[in-house]
Amino acid sequence: MTRKIRSWIYSLSFVGVVAAGVVTASGAAGDSAHGSLALTFLWIAVILLAAKLGGLVEKFGQPAVLGELVIGVILGNLVLLGIHTFEPILEDGIIKFLAELGVVILLFQIGLESNVRQMKEVGMSAFLVAIIGVVLPFVLGTYVVGPWFMPGLEPAAYLFLGAALTATSVGITARVFKDLKKLHIPEAQIVLGAAVIDDVLGLVILAVVSAIVTVGAVSLGMIGWILAKAILFLVGSIVLGQLLAPWLGKMFAKIQTGIGMKFTLAVIVCLVFAYLAQVIGLAAIVGAFAAGLILDPVHFRYFKDPHVVRDIKKAMKDAHAKNITIKEVEDAIEHHSERHIEDLIEPLAYFLVPIFFVLTGMEVSLAALFDGRVILVALAISVVAILGKLVAGAVAGKGVNKWMIGIGMVPRGEVGLIFASIGKGLGVISDELFSVIVIMVIVTTLVTPPILNVMLKKHKV
Repeated sequence: MTRKIRSWIYSLSFVGVVAAGVVTASGAAGDSAHGSLALTFLWIAVILLAAKLGGLVEKFGQPAVLGELVIGVILGNLVLLGIHTFEPILEDGIIKFLAELGVVILLFQIGLESNVRQMKEVGMSAFLVAIIGVVLPFVLGTYVVGPWFMPGLEPAAYLFLGAALTATSVGITARVFKDLKKLHIPEAQIVLGAAVIDDVLGLVILAVVSAIVTVGAVSLGMIGWILAKAILFLVGSIVLGQLLAPWLGKMFAKIQTGIGMKFTLAVIVCLVFAYLAQVIGLAAIVGAFAAGLILDPVHFRYFKDPHVVRDIKKAMKDAHAKNITIKEVEDAIEHHSERHIEDLIEPLAYFLVPIFFVLTGMEVSLAALFDGRVILVALAISVVAILGKLVAGAVAGKGVNKWMIGIGMVPRGEVGLIFASIGKGLGVISDELFSVIVIMVIVTTLVTPPILNVMLKKHKV
């Protein structure tokens, strides 16, 4: 028996043991214990195991995020086969919190690995992509495909459909760029910048549409105030952050210069900015992304270097190698020193981020696929959703892969689901329209990673 076959047998045996434990625990605990802390521990283990099984798609050249989403869709829809074992996961408040924290940490990571200067260089391109990527899908959804394919609905329903088409799930696209180590390329910077602007504009549209439904009207002043808050937060956080971060680093370093303090300071900044964004009506992920942007390695120069960097520097003091200079060695280790914050945050992301993507997949219901008419309408709207973002990519300017940018803006992910859920909660969106939006979210979310993956592998920096 080969080592590879044995490893597969051991892996499947372990999965079987965990699955048996889940079924036994679910059956023995009873409905009243589904929210217990002990069972939550088990659910988290199941989600992480499922995420790693989903990682098998990497053997076929696909990014891990696709496997995490697909395995989530499978777990969430086992109920269609009469298997209700995993349903309690979706009702567990602790797991929902960890998932939200996961996407906040992911966007913080993306911000850390992005660069304000690089984003400034593609600022106008990102702005144009975002504007077209919001306006075109909104107009097409609200005034064209909505009334054409689903006539007779309330005007507010079409507004919510249009709003759901504007969203871009930056987490999904960013994860693909990150997995392939391509966050630094101009296309990635344009997509990230445009997705953040998209998020702001989408939230403005959502706030306006919700106000129209609840109040019956909305003033121009209200729209202006919502937009002003968003812009002031993003610009203000970057400007103030660049001024305050060095001072904060110096102050905390006086207490302790160890790795623990360095990690804690980074997480504090991330969570405070996420909180502030939420308070003024923006998504927490926008604040986390801004926090990552403002934290440069220079802000942590008062702290101890990583152990490996300290050891090499110590060894260099006595170095007398003939074919290498001290300067060359210093240049080689500088990269690792500057990346230390990203390296510290990475283990936290390994734990939390897969929970978010598996849970996002689990919240997608495939029950609507049994209705042929709903599928046809949803596929037509999905085509419009994809085309709207592809057209947006076309205005990205010269010297970049416009198709890659357009594809990168396609996934609606959890953002589209949030928009649809709010509309349903207000009683505006019917079950049928909700199913249409859910299928559109599934299509745009699942087609993007493999296509973007192929494009990125062919991309030459």
